[in-house]
Amino acid sequence: MDLFEHATTPASNGPEFTVSEIAGAIKAVIEGEFGHVRIRGEVGRVMRPKSGHMYLDLKDDRAVISGIIWKGRADALPQLPEEGMEVVATGKLTTFPGQSKYQIIIDDIAPAGAGALMAMLEKRKAQLQAEGLFDSARKQPLPFLPEVIGVVTSPTGAVIRDILHRLRDRFPRKVLVWPVAVQGARCATEVAAAIRGFNAMTPGGALPRPDLLIVARGGGSIEDLWGFNEEIVARAVFASRIPLISAVGHETDTTLIDYVADRRAPTPTAAAEMAVPVRLDLFATLDAQGGRLRRAVAQAVTLRQQRVRDLSRALPQKDALLQGPRQRLDYLGERLPAALTAATGRSRVRLADAALRPGLLHRGLAEQRRRLDGLAQRLDPALARRLAEAQVKLGTLRVAPPDLGRARERLQVRVQRLSDRANANIERQRNRLDALDRLRETLGYRETLRRGYAVVRADGQLATGVDAVRHATRVEIEFADGRVPVAPIKA
Repeated sequence: MDLFEHATTPASNGPEFTVSEIAGAIKAVIEGEFGHVRIRGEVGRVMRPKSGHMYLDLKDDRAVISGIIWKGRADALPQLPEEGMEVVATGKLTTFPGQSKYQIIIDDIAPAGAGALMAMLEKRKAQLQAEGLFDSARKQPLPFLPEVIGVVTSPTGAVIRDILHRLRDRFPRKVLVWPVAVQGARCATEVAAAIRGFNAMTPGGALPRPDLLIVARGGGSIEDLWGFNEEIVARAVFASRIPLISAVGHETDTTLIDYVADRRAPTPTAAAEMAVPVRLDLFATLDAQGGRLRRAVAQAVTLRQQRVRDLSRALPQKDALLQGPRQRLDYLGERLPAALTAATGRSRVRLADAALRPGLLHRGLAEQRRRLDGLAQRLDPALARRLAEAQVKLGTLRVAPPDLGRARERLQVRVQRLSDRANANIERQRNRLDALDRLRETLGYRETLRRGYAVVRADGQLATGVDAVRHATRVEIEFADGRVPVAPIKA
């Protein structure tokens, strides 16, 4: 008689069972009757604690069943279930005696068709858009000519070969490849880690940080491309400080990374074309700009020459300038001998009148001696009077201190006036010096450069003609803000 036969025996005569025995019997019946089953339903509550196991509910409009995905199986799933997703779960029914409930141990779980994936994708897209991850204002411009390009893709597929081939044809650049899985369970985490890894590199280091990133993958189904729809990838692209081009799938394929990336390319080859310009086109543009520059220089030189010729015609002839001075020189030369003769005669007369005579000299000395004796006799009384006057004045100053104060005030006023006049004189001289300096700047050639003109030098010398530029080995054009070397004109 088994457990359930015992259970039908009247209570008075039936055996007693423990709770554990009953729970074990129920567990054995459920596991034996159902085994592995496939259940279709909507994902309800989802939890994943630190242990890594995933706990969720599968429900429909009338019932709910608990589910468990052990950590090893959860890590291997291509995409984890999310609340609201319709899925098909495969696993084994069992019970959990600790809570008196039955549950399913899930071995595999997948969305119930493409419609479920698209619904989950639209929900995630709306969430990220609401957070501002798709805003065009935060998208970074691509560098015109990056030195280093980082590529996140599979190292063995045709995608990396197409990118390298296209870069080599247009403009060869240094390329760093970060190998990742482009589909499956490891795709999202590896792609996000690659983007963060490139951003963590040091600019200009032994392995320099790229100036541009390309995340690339070939075409595929929505399930194959699902790794690029994961939120971890979108947030890694949003946080990237390096401009990023998304090249996932073919032209009709669209993933969340395309909305977050700074630019979207329809194919990996198109991404390489966006990354670099065509080198031959750049050379052609440079040649055209060089031709325009040479023509502009030649035209400027011609205009300057014409201007100089026009100004030279307005100047008077050198002979006309010298005619007046020459005539005056001739006139003065004719008058010079007579003037020298007359001046010599006058000097001779003055010298004769001033000739020294002994009698006159003695009389003059005696007169001077008498004058000095008289002054000497008058000196002592004059000194005594001056001393007395000084003593009286000193006594007056001591008696009337206010007079001394007024004298000091007058002295200070005069000193201040003198200082003001000196400062005014210094200011006038400074203004005059500034005016002269401005005049010097106006008359200098650098002021002319600021009006749009330029100076051409060939081999360090001023070039005044086309021949000087044509035969020079080094040509330099000076503008107002600096000098620019240009290629010499070939004959």
